[in-house]
Amino acid sequence: MILSVSRRTDIPNYYLDWFCNRLQQGWLYVRNPMNERQVSRIELSPETVDCVVFWTKNPASMMERLSLLGPYPYYVQFTLTGYGRDVEPGLPDKRSILLPRFQLLSRAIGKKRVVWRYDPILFNPVYTPSYHLKAFAEIAETLEGYTETSVISFVDMYSKIQKNMNVLQIKALPEKELSEFAGQLAAIAKKHGISVRSCAEALDLEAVGIRHGSCIDPGLIEEITGCRILAAKDRNQRKECGCAESVEVGAYNTCKSGCLYCYATFSPSAVRSRTERCDPHSPFLCGALTPEDKVSLRKMKSLRDGQLRLPC
Repeated sequence: MILSVSRRTDIPNYYLDWFCNRLQQGWLYVRNPMNERQVSRIELSPETVDCVVFWTKNPASMMERLSLLGPYPYYVQFTLTGYGRDVEPGLPDKRSILLPRFQLLSRAIGKKRVVWRYDPILFNPVYTPSYHLKAFAEIAETLEGYTETSVISFVDMYSKIQKNMNVLQIKALPEKELSEFAGQLAAIAKKHGISVRSCAEALDLEAVGIRHGSCIDPGLIEEITGCRILAAKDRNQRKECGCAESVEVGAYNTCKSGCLYCYATFSPSAVRSRTERCDPHSPFLCGALTPEDKVSLRKMKSLRDGQLRLPC
């Protein structure tokens, strides 16, 4: 199986102690977000976990714990945008802190295993297309030689974030302008040895040099592990999503970064309430088992093909 760590929260930034504790214990609990009384027990043996895909905006804690991840193949999706604290209030300075951390992580694990996410892209009176092009170019120049891939997407107007989007005065670009803008991003990235992929976008950008991507990418996992991965498309994601099937271990309303575009946090008060119940020694990321919970062992198996292309 492939572990997603995590679409729902920034585990490498805020909960890496918990995740490393669970790896050492060999299992964890995950609640079904649609029915929180349903709890799955996930086994975490290296024989079952084919790859761990980390999602983060700040991997500082990872640098001290890379040795603990040794038995598990993994890669990191690192989000670095041009937004200020009006949009991403909980993040440290990009130029002085986060860009150097990206470079440091890349030196430690290799540029193939650190994917740069410049997403989601939103447009308003401050964050205009020209602003994004300048910010993207500056980041791409700094990350030249430290990553091979950049992932982009355009902000989705979920009902949960509509109020925030109204405050930011978000506006949409016509499809033609959006394609031209994306093509300019691809050209900038290419100058620095970086290819651009789109994430869950209905808009076809192949004509401007951007293919649909897969954040849970079996091709990249095969490159990292040297094994063929027999993974189906993830049916739990949107139809535009190209990700392979994975097991999500995060929990909604637990990320403390406070990004205004985030669909996984519903309100600051909900985040405060839930994070107060996070215990690094609990089998749950947040909370504890209750008498009303129904626990089932989620039967998972390795997706590695028995016919190996390269040594695993």
